[in-house]
Amino acid sequence: MRSYCTKMDSEGFWRFVTVRKKELDSMRAQMPLALADCVDPARFVLEAISEVFPVDKRVEKSERVNDLGWACVLVLESLIPVVVDPILGNSRLLVTPIMKERAKEIAETWKASLDERGGIENVKTPDVHTFLQHLVTFGIVKKEDVDLYRKLVVGLAWRKQMPKLAVSLGLGDRMPDMIEELISKGQQVDAVHFTYEVGLVDKFPPVPLLKAFLKDAKKAATSILEDPNNSGRSVHLAARKEQSALRSVIKCIEEYKLEAEFPPENLKKRLEQLEKSKSEKKKPAAVPANKRTRASNGGPMPPAKAGRLTNAYVSSFPAAPTFVRSPSHTQYPAGIPPYAAAPAMYGSRSPPSNPYAYSPEAAPPALAGSYPGAPVNYSAYGGYGNGMAPAYQQAYYR
Repeated sequence: MRSYCTKMDSEGFWRFVTVRKKELDSMRAQMPLALADCVDPARFVLEAISEVFPVDKRVEKSERVNDLGWACVLVLESLIPVVVDPILGNSRLLVTPIMKERAKEIAETWKASLDERGGIENVKTPDVHTFLQHLVTFGIVKKEDVDLYRKLVVGLAWRKQMPKLAVSLGLGDRMPDMIEELISKGQQVDAVHFTYEVGLVDKFPPVPLLKAFLKDAKKAATSILEDPNNSGRSVHLAARKEQSALRSVIKCIEEYKLEAEFPPENLKKRLEQLEKSKSEKKKPAAVPANKRTRASNGGPMPPAKAGRLTNAYVSSFPAAPTFVRSPSHTQYPAGIPPYAAAPAMYGSRSPPSNPYAYSPEAAPPALAGSYPGAPVNYSAYGGYGNGMAPAYQQAYYR
């Protein structure tokens, strides 16, 4: 990586980065050091990402399907420590006027392309994230575009970088309204992240928000179970909804050290129960034991119902030798496949509510099935932990 930067080979650098998504953590640590070796780091980065930003210039349709927004965000984030003034900090970036002007032109080109792509709603999430990171990295935020920034940030609120980006975009004074909007949309977990970023925990206490989020998830799961259109998929869809909510809340509790106010033990038990139930549903069915096999002498078996015929004639020929059936095949129990957790989405802090303003996440294929589960005691919210069975049937889904 450093050799590409030293040579100012932006194309080679871009190819090197885009094929190493699985090495994201190591590249995040090494890239700022490598970019520091560039003669002009800002120019180098703009040239590197120019293949896909502000407009995707790739010709092959198969290539265009491969979203490289993650790489753009990574490179732009890595440039920040390289161009920040060591004395004045973010207030003065070490970017030449020519490169700063070029960055502004790129931002305007991206905004102009929104209409061509059918508006903000039709723009992919990583593309929007790249645009916002581009503004912050090059310090080209415009006050007149604050409304646009606000709309984009709220639409991407589930991405873990959004709270910090929102502050850098000058949205600090609008944060209370944005948090209220997230809460009204059922994105309480995202709202919690924003409250901690701007110090509004007293105004928006996190624990009630997390409990409300779980309560909403429970209601959504109930509605899925009761929807006749879901039929065979309802159990799986409802379980997936609850599991996603439980994971997000548990992670949030641990991140902000809320265990004393909201003990996660019961939530973890419920999550384990759901995961165990799915593993049991994946257990393959036993092979029927009454399969008919060939005779020991290799000949074909007689018809299964031959002995039941009432009009069978008596043959004058000698009786055929008796066929001896071989024993049924022994059945061996198949191992239960381990529960496989869904891969985490890149940069995601909480499950996106449906629908989001930007690119929809593909839902994994549904698996039908239901299984009983004993009621579990939860902390007192939305029916959990009150000693009563949940309002909907304990047929949880995965």
